[in-house]
Amino acid sequence: MPLTAISPLYIEIGIIVLNKVLGAVMPVCVSTEVMRESDKWTIENLVPSKELMARAGKAIFEQVSWKAPVGIICGKGNNAGDGFVVASLLKDNGIDCEIVLLYGDSFSDDGKYYYDICVSKGISVVKDADYSKYKTILDCIFGTGFKGEVKEPAKSAIEKINSSGAYVVCADINSGLNGDTGFGDLYVKSDLTVSIGTFKYGHFTGHAKEAMKDKVNCDIGIRIIGETKELG
Repeated sequence: MPLTAISPLYIEIGIIVLNKVLGAVMPVCVSTEVMRESDKWTIENLVPSKELMARAGKAIFEQVSWKAPVGIICGKGNNAGDGFVVASLLKDNGIDCEIVLLYGDSFSDDGKYYYDICVSKGISVVKDADYSKYKTILDCIFGTGFKGEVKEPAKSAIEKINSSGAYVVCADINSGLNGDTGFGDLYVKSDLTVSIGTFKYGHFTGHAKEAMKDKVNCDIGIRIIGETKELG
């Protein structure tokens, strides 16, 4: 039978069966809602929120061979807080870094805690920068809960990240991508995306393949409460 006559469905089934036979491990993924509820449950029952943010930042820090100078592009949520933890660790390890605050003095409560630590350590904080001066960029603009259209100042920041020529790392997911569908009109293109807790659907669907050259998940002790799926 000619290869072209084989149904794509049979080919997909064959790949799944082959993976089972070979013992291939498919990544476990969850929806952003399950991740949000799991995060909440873990904070209420197991790990204080500041400790969980410290673990997330440390996990990101340990996944990268950082080349200075490092630009950490921050939004205003907990994703930015992870970036502040990374900045603090970079400073402690003698790696030159700079925080770019896109939304000024707008922070989550835990993010503000780690931002103040960065300020106390003398880490440079700016509202805008020439991104081409950075050897490594950490994208901490939006988290997995982002939906909709990317607006300023994030729009210009994402465009500058993508044209910077730097090695680009994304915290949890690429800013601009929907964490469930993986689609986005404008999104950061990364060399490495460091998922936190568990992969989300958006790490494998939609534009994920075009957005991420490589990705890794880091377990930081979040207890998953809800449905999981295997994607890959």
